Amino acid sequence: MCKAGGFERCDYRTEWKMGYKVLSNVEKLKNSIFKMNSWLLIMRAIVTALVWASAVQLIGIWLIRGSRLFKVWPPCNQLDLHVASELPKLPIPVFPPKRVYKNNGYLMVSCNGGLNQMRAAICDMVAIARYMNVTLIVPELDKNSFWAASEFQDIFDVNHFIRSLRDEVRILKKLPPKLNKRAVYSLPPVSWSNISYYIHQILPLVRKYKVVRLNKTDARVANNGLPLEIQKLRCRVNFHGLRFTSQIEETGRKLVRILREKGPFLVLHLRYEMDMLAFSGCSHGCTNDEVEELNTMRYANPLWKEKDIDSEMKRVEGLCPLTPEETALVLVALGIDHNVQIYIAAGDIYGGDRRMEGLKAAFPNVVRKETLLEPSDLRFFPNHSSQMAALDYLVSLESDIFVPTYDGNMAKVVEGHRRFLGFKKTILLDRRLLIGLIDQFMSGSLSWDEFSSIVKEAHADRMGNPKKRVSIVDKPKEEDYFYSNPHECLQLLDEPLRTT
Repeated sequence: MCKAGGFERCDYRTEWKMGYKVLSNVEKLKNSIFKMNSWLLIMRAIVTALVWASAVQLIGIWLIRGSRLFKVWPPCNQLDLHVASELPKLPIPVFPPKRVYKNNGYLMVSCNGGLNQMRAAICDMVAIARYMNVTLIVPELDKNSFWAASEFQDIFDVNHFIRSLRDEVRILKKLPPKLNKRAVYSLPPVSWSNISYYIHQILPLVRKYKVVRLNKTDARVANNGLPLEIQKLRCRVNFHGLRFTSQIEETGRKLVRILREKGPFLVLHLRYEMDMLAFSGCSHGCTNDEVEELNTMRYANPLWKEKDIDSEMKRVEGLCPLTPEETALVLVALGIDHNVQIYIAAGDIYGGDRRMEGLKAAFPNVVRKETLLEPSDLRFFPNHSSQMAALDYLVSLESDIFVPTYDGNMAKVVEGHRRFLGFKKTILLDRRLLIGLIDQFMSGSLSWDEFSSIVKEAHADRMGNPKKRVSIVDKPKEEDYFYSNPHECLQLLDEPLRTT
């Protein structure tokens, strides 16, 4: 640098260059700091935007799904027994993987009859579809018979039905759209048929027409002589694949809970409704006007083929349901506790209170779903006989004792299901024997002690005990029904545990 008072010569150009360099470096430093601050501002803006976007999404999820998402783990001071009551009553199902197979076509089925006749038919048709390697369309339920049913999904959990069986057979809710305009070949399969019939007669039709409808399904599969895998699949559908809707299940559980709170209960399947008597032609104990009314109803129904029926002859042969009065005598003779709750699993009893007087006198605690539940509990089931029958089915499974007065479809299917649940006590009445004994007792030729002793002895081995199903060659109607005793699927008392 030049000194102020010096005589030496100063080079001002050099000084200027040095100053310029310093100023340039300062400017560069300022620019660098400015750029850094700009980037920081941009990053802060981006982070702020992301935080707000996340907050908006969380608020949206809260509004859509509710606060339950944030209550999975309650505070420690709230971990109490009441938390368990909020859990679902049924475990979350784990469904099997889908079975992959070459599809031979589509099988449609139209079930006929009451709820339990159709239940058995659905099990049969799933097994047949599996064996033929076809796709099953969810079965249609009967809407034409006296027991006019609801849709499948009104009674059964259709999604559970499809998913729980997908490792065996493909099931669709409806035909694929591409097949809607295709002609459907319909026929009623031969009753009590074995697998060879379906393989050699029905499967070729499915391959030819692609879509076949079986328009009758009652008792279309044999009781015996089938592969073990088919028998076990019928059981699997019945005991695991067919689950009632959540509404029916919840109402059924409520009924059982109300009954259990008051002690043991017996379910009496008292088949003495008007339609049953008209169909069977059984009118013992009815007035002349009632007999005429029943006959008129039978002759007016084109689906009931038998018209001219000798009521007393059928009764003596044990082919009629026991009357309420006869039932009361039998239950007392069997030694049933007079104070036990008797749940009537049936529709309206024909003859009303007049016919129920004897039973109620012997067993004061006679109840039915309409007396146990509030009208609001049954508001979803008006005029739906199949849904009401489903409630009775659930209560029947849970009862301490089950007593059917007639061996109809519900009696048989419930009997088999109770066997599967551990051979629960089911009193299978020998109606032919009982009618003879009752008539002798009423005429005075048998004392009460004699009558009661014979009744007890005759039924000591008719309590739903383990036994093999009786098979009669070429007489399927006379042999034991598969669904009343599916012994291939049952855990016998002297066998090791196994799964079905």
